[in-house]
Amino acid sequence: MPLHALRRLLTAASAAAGALALGLTTAPAQATTPLNYAALGDSYSAASGVLPVDVTSPLCLRSTANYPHVIAARTAARLTDVTCGAAQTKDFTEAQYPGVAPQADAVTADTDLVTLTIGGNDNGTFINAIVACGTAGVLSGGHGSPCKDRYGTSFDDQIDATTYPALKSALRSVRAKAPHARVAVLGYPWITPATADPSCFVRLPVATGDVPYLHALQAHLDTVVRRAAEETGATYVDFAEASAGHDACQPVGTRWIEPLLFGQNVVPVHPNALGERRMAEHTLGALGLG
Repeated sequence: MPLHALRRLLTAASAAAGALALGLTTAPAQATTPLNYAALGDSYSAASGVLPVDVTSPLCLRSTANYPHVIAARTAARLTDVTCGAAQTKDFTEAQYPGVAPQADAVTADTDLVTLTIGGNDNGTFINAIVACGTAGVLSGGHGSPCKDRYGTSFDDQIDATTYPALKSALRSVRAKAPHARVAVLGYPWITPATADPSCFVRLPVATGDVPYLHALQAHLDTVVRRAAEETGATYVDFAEASAGHDACQPVGTRWIEPLLFGQNVVPVHPNALGERRMAEHTLGALGLG
């Protein structure tokens, strides 16, 4: 090949390579479509008692610092938040209050992600157990296990008989609305430690022997929630290990759950702002998001 022809060929090849490199480095990045995210659930999802309050639904005592808002901020998701304090599983398909639509209405065929915490209000499990054991604890001066002695397995029996099937029905209603969505069902962070802590009595007036009784009751509820989630194709987010040592008996800055007395939230025995952030972070990790 003549020298001048070789030079022209090399020059053309160099220009083509340069153009290709420029195209590779300056091509605009393809935009990522935000997740359509529907947040459902009860007061643990709504962060009832945590400021600031979501004024769009005052009946629900919902906070804009709840774990759904934290998840949405970390993932840039489009959030539809219908979490509501005191919600039960039936409120997924029925109106909880006048003007408050069934929660499952927020889920559509375009929904990509659903999160929820539900089940603790069915049968009044949490409120009835806390009130019953708190009252018994005060009357006994914090000694013995008067709540366990009186109620035995009654709370557990109600969870098995009615909460479990109601959970499955509620989760199926969500799955029917969004068959391709990823559904994450969060367990409840620990309210009490696993063993008695006498120093906790002033904040959570439960008798020494009833502290592990309440802990076991919550563990049973979480086990039932896990089973219902797994049987309906949802992801269960387990807080048994993550929330250990962050119960209502711990000091400010450590506890995720506020105590019954002398707490910092308007609504006691519920997650505080720190707890909601940690719930969000643990959920993001479990789902591989954020």
